[in-house]
Amino acid sequence: MRILIVEDATDMAEAVAIRLGRVGMACDLAETVEAAEDFLAVQRYDAIILDINLPDGSGTELLGALRRRGVGTPVLMLTALFSVDDRVSALDLGADDYLVKPFDQRELEARLRALLRRETDQKTEALNLGSLTYSPANLTATLGPDALELTRREATLLGALMRNAGQVISKERLYDSLFAFEDADVGVNAIELYIARLRKKLAGSDVAIVTQRGMGYRIDGP
Repeated sequence: MRILIVEDATDMAEAVAIRLGRVGMACDLAETVEAAEDFLAVQRYDAIILDINLPDGSGTELLGALRRRGVGTPVLMLTALFSVDDRVSALDLGADDYLVKPFDQRELEARLRALLRRETDQKTEALNLGSLTYSPANLTATLGPDALELTRREATLLGALMRNAGQVISKERLYDSLFAFEDADVGVNAIELYIARLRKKLAGSDVAIVTQRGMGYRIDGP
């Protein structure tokens, strides 16, 4: 999954990005409204973490502009303001949730996971396909009674495939779910390596990753 963090407090934003990275979320950081718009012009995100007070404008103004353009990406607002009116205003503009600074990073992570589950209409943590079960909450998977040994990126890739079981996902879209802009030195063909690793771990089971030549990959079950 790919997250855009719009926050001018660099230390805090980087700390959030590191923590989310540990649970398989690739994060891009924007310190201004202008930088956020640049990211949004070229990249699709699964969620946006958006500060209200930014150096060149208001996060609520950016939120309003996004909603007017029909962008429905889930938005978690960050605010140092305690006014109920401010929070209600953000929600009325289309924010999906808000968090008051200072906050516990565990709470931010939990709220973000809730937004992402809501967006994909998942009612349960676990995703199942044949004998394969994947847990987005802790990036783990089991194949029958056995736990699969997965790296963070292998688990993230498996999750992207599982959420779209039976559907072809392009190599570029899978790449975007694993790598942030700061990983630009990692080529898109790296996806082939991770796909090969997953196939090896699923070998002999009732679940397989299929290559649709020229289009991408899909995961199929019984």
